Amino acid sequence: MNNYFLMNETIFDITERYPEVIRYLAGKGFTPLTNPVMRKMMGKKITLEKALASKKLDPVRCEQELVEIIERSASGSFASIDLSLKTKPQYDAEQDDGKQIVRIEGVLPCPIRIPLLESFESFYTDYIETHKTVLEEKNYKIRYDLRSANLGIDWIIDLAKTGKKENLPDVLLSAGFELFFDKKLMGSFIEQKEFHCSIETMNKDFCNDKIDLRDDKKNYAIIGVVPAIMMVNTALLDGRKMPETWEDILSPEFEHSVAIPFGDLDLFNSVILNIYARFGDEGIEKLGKACSTYMHPAQMVKTGKAAAPVQPIVSISPYFFSKMIPEQSPLTTVWPKDGAIVAPIFMLVKKDTEALTKDFVSFFLSEKTGNVFARSGFFPSTNPAVDNRLSKDKTFSWVGWDFIYNNDIGVLLEKIKADFSRAAGL
Repeated sequence: MNNYFLMNETIFDITERYPEVIRYLAGKGFTPLTNPVMRKMMGKKITLEKALASKKLDPVRCEQELVEIIERSASGSFASIDLSLKTKPQYDAEQDDGKQIVRIEGVLPCPIRIPLLESFESFYTDYIETHKTVLEEKNYKIRYDLRSANLGIDWIIDLAKTGKKENLPDVLLSAGFELFFDKKLMGSFIEQKEFHCSIETMNKDFCNDKIDLRDDKKNYAIIGVVPAIMMVNTALLDGRKMPETWEDILSPEFEHSVAIPFGDLDLFNSVILNIYARFGDEGIEKLGKACSTYMHPAQMVKTGKAAAPVQPIVSISPYFFSKMIPEQSPLTTVWPKDGAIVAPIFMLVKKDTEALTKDFVSFFLSEKTGNVFARSGFFPSTNPAVDNRLSKDKTFSWVGWDFIYNNDIGVLLEKIKADFSRAAGL
């Protein structure tokens, strides 16, 4: 017995009061707790006592260690950092004494942001300490601002719209077909050869006879992906054949039966571009007709149904949400036989300052970072040393670099979205 929590309390309740214990529990094998959505979904269903038992951990020892962490945090004997909110503030020239500011900025997917930011914090601190003399001699400082993807990328888009490379970060990480390929945004800087980044050797999951995510022009580096798969409510199939491919959900029997991820713009754009690249205008029209409702995948996972007049049979969803489906649920995960649609996570590097950022670029391309992607968020990494733990049947569908370079993606997306909305009656 302790003064802070009960062993039969839910993990969610305990971590809500004492967020400083999340890192400890993640280290004991409960890595999904670093994802706020999964912590809420899973943590409410299991007590601390049962969770420890599931991992065959000593409850007495763990209780003592948790109490120690809480008491150390309360006494201020170590820094308790809210990594879910922490970002480096914007710095002005006066505050930095006229030094050149090298900026590392962008957004990270919510499920991996906390563990990746923890790792980056450690790397950043060590780097600043070991390079203190060099930084002073060359008169520059390194700042970073890595935000949660659910906050959107409007701030990056606004920087790109200025048309001035000095307003953009030196290292940029984000998803987003529009941001990176639209010629009114980052696409124009790529054409002017202001940014680049490439990966020569890539994970076999993304470099094989079916797919190659390496950019031959060496403009873009894809460091990880968000796979789009299907979650199917088998209780609502009502005689329909289980969909196995993307073409299956374009058939008339699935009209008004598919939940589309409008709220996740990056994933939505990846899906509609992929469907268009494979099936043309007809495919977009059929996808629009298939559209039933917007629903966040977490809604479907929680109850097996959505709060909508027409219950969707299929939800197009990021792969990591499929890991949250409870037992006894009518939901089943379908990894399409023609491949999970790839929503890429990009990195760009400004050429002018690449000598100053090379160590940080290496960090984001490293096996350690790749393992954070693959383990904490089920976002497969392109690092060749990472085991994404995917069976051979789990392949990917990618629009291809030829398609990207042969189209004005910004203009094309506007057209496709209009056609989709018209077909869906939105």
